[in-house]
Amino acid sequence: MSQDRVAARVVALLDGASATVAVAESLTGGLVAAALTDVPGASAVLPGAVVAYAPEVKVSVLGVPQQVVDEHGVVSRECALAMAEGVRRRLGADWGVATTGVAGPGPSDGHPAGTVHVAVVGESRRVHRALNLFGDRPTVRTRTVEAVLDLLEDTVRDTLSGPGGTVETSSHDGDEGAEEG
Repeated sequence: MSQDRVAARVVALLDGASATVAVAESLTGGLVAAALTDVPGASAVLPGAVVAYAPEVKVSVLGVPQQVVDEHGVVSRECALAMAEGVRRRLGADWGVATTGVAGPGPSDGHPAGTVHVAVVGESRRVHRALNLFGDRPTVRTRTVEAVLDLLEDTVRDTLSGPGGTVETSSHDGDEGAEEG
């Protein structure tokens, strides 16, 4: 499975850089952390993870500002970035990753199923990607795990290779993203 290979590359990349990642998950409910911990040696790079399904947990545990939830909602770029930053700080990791969105089968808070936001935050880099995924609930969740692990790998690799600017990305299957760095 693609997810297994990406997780193995991420663990090796982080381990080689003596870096750590903490995970904040909503719609994936622990699947990102599970993918990473399936890789031998993951304990060297993953101090922990938080499943923050309820908005109150995003605010009280991860430190997502209530204003972000009130103004943008939990299915948003702003919430994903705040979750990633919050888990990074809370668990003392070099990198924080986050997933938030609607797995389905139906819409939630005005967002259709498959609306997903993933984020990666490091000390000097913040990257977000908006996804519009299709499929049933398990498919949306699996594709979200793959997307955030891909984004983490690309971001860490780019950071290790040198400074970057702001990059806007989009693809034909509805993925959009922006990088601040």
